[in-house]
Amino acid sequence: MGDAGPTGPVMDRDEVDRALARLGAEHEAIETSLLALQDHAGRRLLEGAALTGVTEERWRATEASITLLWTYFDAYTGALRTAREIRARRRWSSPEDLAELTALLRGECVTVADGAAGEPAPDGAGDRPGARFTLAALVDRINELYAASLDVVVAADAVWSALPARIDLLAAELGRTRRLAHSVGVRPGEHPAGDDLERITRTLTRLREEVVSDPLAFWRPAEGSSAPGGGRPDTTVYDRQARALEDVRREIDAVLTVRQDAEQRIVKLRDLLSRADRTLAEARAARGEVLAKIAATEVPVVSGPPTALQEQLAAAAEYRRHAQWHRLSPLLESLEQKAEEELLRARESLTAVTAPLAVRAELRGRLDACKAKVARHGLAQDPELVERYEKARRMLWSAPCDLRAAEQAVLRYQRTAAELLGAAPRVPGQGGPRGDREDVGPGG
Repeated sequence: MGDAGPTGPVMDRDEVDRALARLGAEHEAIETSLLALQDHAGRRLLEGAALTGVTEERWRATEASITLLWTYFDAYTGALRTAREIRARRRWSSPEDLAELTALLRGECVTVADGAAGEPAPDGAGDRPGARFTLAALVDRINELYAASLDVVVAADAVWSALPARIDLLAAELGRTRRLAHSVGVRPGEHPAGDDLERITRTLTRLREEVVSDPLAFWRPAEGSSAPGGGRPDTTVYDRQARALEDVRREIDAVLTVRQDAEQRIVKLRDLLSRADRTLAEARAARGEVLAKIAATEVPVVSGPPTALQEQLAAAAEYRRHAQWHRLSPLLESLEQKAEEELLRARESLTAVTAPLAVRAELRGRLDACKAKVARHGLAQDPELVERYEKARRMLWSAPCDLRAAEQAVLRYQRTAAELLGAAPRVPGQGGPRGDREDVGPGG
């Protein structure tokens, strides 16, 4: 080992050989990386594209960095070549050769030529005209510039590889959906889905133009990653439009379904409303009968047929004739629910109106059942039973019928029959023995 100098102790021959081998391997790796960067598809695309925004700014700095990389590499190659020539002078290097090699391999022996680094690299550190580097520092600087340049190239290439093709596929699907929408009357200005299709078309067109001219605006670096190209394309806008198009397709599918079964659904609606009308007509007729035959009874008023629903049904038929499926779809859904509700209301009205007649029929059944029972026991001609039977019968078969009085008459007849037949338990709340609800006849 020789005397120490500005670069430290003079290296011996083995140290020099090891350093040259290491630097040679680094030189080969750097050359391979730079050639790969030069041939990278992303770099070629960036070089020939009309760029805007963030990508234009970063690519301008990256181009300068790539130029500087080759300048540094040439300087590195020259220094390594000089060192190899000095080492090759003699098999056993002299002390002077070893001192010169030490200064070359360890000292700041590489100078960036004036004008070579006129455009700063992305981080702008240490790249100034006339700057001097050791070979180790120069390798570190080359690696830094290479990583920053590769990051820009890989990011732009990843966005270009992912988004434009997906946008084109979605645009093709959009075109098919628009044609289908037009065929069922879903058009801009006439249906919200038609307006959505126009908006999606404008957004996708603008998105593709922006992705092609400014891909780095759609790149999201991975958090905590320093590797070149660490990240992913930002597909937020694309994904939003894809979801919106899927919503439109579902809406059009619903319209298509309406077109296929519209006639059947309209026929069913006509039938439902017709049944509701007939039921209401029956309820009105029954109300007149009840008012004529039943006395002292409150009978609910029966409303008329639902004219609004008939008008909406006529509008639905008109929409179908003019193939306005997008308007027919929500109208049919509303009509179907309202028609079911109308039929249920009509049935409830009929039940409420005919309730007094049902009570009278039930009393008649109880009276006849009780008479049949006493006849089986040979008591049909009993004077008291005959009198009470005739009184109850006149009340139930005369008009108007007083239901409260008729019910009391039936109960008296049942109690008398029970007493004569020997039935015992008295009916709670009644003045006499238990009626024939269980012992005398059905319906009691």
